[in-house]
Amino acid sequence: MRINKQNYRDYAERRAPRSQMGRNCLGAFLVGGGICCLGQLLLTLWQAAGLDEQAAGTAESVTLVALGALLTALGVYDDLAAVGRAGTLIPITGFSNAVAAPALEFKTEGLVTGTAVKMFSIAGPVIVFGLAASTVYGLALCLIGG
Repeated sequence: MRINKQNYRDYAERRAPRSQMGRNCLGAFLVGGGICCLGQLLLTLWQAAGLDEQAAGTAESVTLVALGALLTALGVYDDLAAVGRAGTLIPITGFSNAVAAPALEFKTEGLVTGTAVKMFSIAGPVIVFGLAASTVYGLALCLIGG
């Protein structure tokens, strides 16, 4: 059989994996929404425990970071990401996972050269660019008189 462009295109189309976009979107929506609902529940619980709104928000953030790190250490966060895809990238838990995962992976290389150095290998650029962007936006806001 002689292969021309059309034959090759037909062959590639038959062999190419089917798109999982619908499944990925649904998983991201459900898992991401579940994490957001958990965050709202935690905020409500901290407020019911007697904290004011700002302190409850801080306690909620700390709780979500700790929960994200714990689930990463137990290997559960990876399973959650397999189902939820981008839904697990919600900033606070995704950031916690991005810091905890490399720290756990490289702990055998030692406390300083393994855990401490690799801990921010993924999250470091996020911090740097986040700080740079907030500085630029803050200066722009000051200049326009906002």
